[in-house]
Amino acid sequence: MLNFTVGPVMASDRICAIGAEQIPYFRTDEFSKVMLENEEFILEFAKAPEGSKVAFMTCSSTGSMEAVVMNCFTKEDKVLVINGGSFGQRFIELCEIYEIPYVSLDLEYGKRLTKERLYEYDNSGFTGLLVNVDETSTAVLYDTMMLGEFCEKNNIFFVCDCVSSFLADPFDMTKCKADVMITGSQKVLACPPGVSIIVLAPNGVKKVKESKTRTMYFDLKNALKNQERGQTPFTPAVGILLQINERLKEIKSQGGADAEIARVAAQAEDFRGKIKELPFELVSESPANGVTSIHPTTANAYDIFLKLKDEYGIWICPNGGNMKERVFRVGHIGALTHEDNTILVEAFKDLQKRGVL
Repeated sequence: MLNFTVGPVMASDRICAIGAEQIPYFRTDEFSKVMLENEEFILEFAKAPEGSKVAFMTCSSTGSMEAVVMNCFTKEDKVLVINGGSFGQRFIELCEIYEIPYVSLDLEYGKRLTKERLYEYDNSGFTGLLVNVDETSTAVLYDTMMLGEFCEKNNIFFVCDCVSSFLADPFDMTKCKADVMITGSQKVLACPPGVSIIVLAPNGVKKVKESKTRTMYFDLKNALKNQERGQTPFTPAVGILLQINERLKEIKSQGGADAEIARVAAQAEDFRGKIKELPFELVSESPANGVTSIHPTTANAYDIFLKLKDEYGIWICPNGGNMKERVFRVGHIGALTHEDNTILVEAFKDLQKRGVL
């Protein structure tokens, strides 16, 4: 199998080998050391401000989105949600579940967020802003510096879902003044799904500590308290956290966050260059490095997904809803190479010869 989806992604042989090992007991000094080391790497790679903390959650990244909404906002807030696709919509659904007042800044499919559009909401009494930095369903990348300036001007608590963009696109938590960053194990970290990571800047830590939310599993105060000793409140996905540790060390040894971002960017550039002669249109006005969203002009997008999966052993990422037959996505994260891009492009060309594309 050759996997070009945006999560889970291709993992290195070393990460796969760790996944085949017996799972150790975790209430030990040895595991605490691993967890504290994980926190140190994540803070470094996120370029988080001094005093920031990390919570490791055993759940999908949607679980961490929910935990942040629960722990950081109340019915007294007024939240602006950047809604450019299915993951922006997910934040809206969470606000509705927890009865948090919100306004949805709706964007047309594949369109970027401009400063003019954002500042239509200036001086409007918002206390929070939620954004999926890479709206994975469309491959649109939002400008975190622009959003951060807007939040600073309006004294807004700034939450960045960087699930698909962390270590794929430039992100500086300190410079953009984000209060919260969320990511997941199955994206650029290229480990199995099951762990989500929440980075809290000092203002985020303060917000969580003052929270009166009623929850057991998603209580971030408890998660932060346990992380101080390198532990979690409940049984974590021990094996995945060990894989994450190995992957973080690998990224560090290869030059750190900036080098990994450059690698993903080069993978995306190589792919986009190789498909220029194919009957494809790129969907995103401001494409993220981690994924390319494609509209095939001569064929059904879902049919292409099925043909590649069933006849070539290659996975690309289908879209859902009304975009199912119009758009598919190709990921550039995980253990992929330019040679893998060539294999995929040759498969596209073969489909073209067969009259499928």
